Amino acid sequence: MTSRLRWAAFGMAAGLVVAAVAFFALRGAGALATHPTLSLDPPAIVHEIQRLNELVSVKYTVQKVVGLEEKKVPLGSEKLLLFVQADVLAGIDLSALAPGDVKITSDRRVRIALPAPKIVHIIIDDQQTKVWDRRITWWTPWVDPDPDLERQARLKAHDAIEQAALEMGILDQARRNAESSIQSLLMALGMKSVTVSGT
Repeated sequence: MTSRLRWAAFGMAAGLVVAAVAFFALRGAGALATHPTLSLDPPAIVHEIQRLNELVSVKYTVQKVVGLEEKKVPLGSEKLLLFVQADVLAGIDLSALAPGDVKITSDRRVRIALPAPKIVHIIIDDQQTKVWDRRITWWTPWVDPDPDLERQARLKAHDAIEQAALEMGILDQARRNAESSIQSLLMALGMKSVTVSGT
């Protein structure tokens, strides 16, 4: 008798477990059926990409030595050598992206034309930047040093560093990195393929 009661209780418990599993399975299926598939049209894709803000995708550290000479009146000159280190940041202004730059096919493939990359910031490292050498012609000792000469050298260094970064290929690298970031974003949102090109 006791054995029959145990088997009856076991059967009832097993039945409750099966019923519970079936209930939660049907409930989950119903939830999936009512959850809408994420729909991305060109304006929605532009919105998702622009959430990345201004995409700064690469940073180069550039070092340059800049020389500057100032002629004195009536005679002599002052020369300055400045060692400059700066971080150059490049990226793409995503606020310029428009819905017309996005094309989507029915099978969830997207093609995007990105704006051109550009240098966004050049930040001179003041701790690493220093005057390497400064001298006035020895035969004009009465000439006073120009306190503004270092500032002028920094301005010249800014342009030289920008040119050096361009020659090193910073804009190409910025575009490749931006393309990779956008492809990863849109693939995670359900796109089957993402093709990124320049405007």
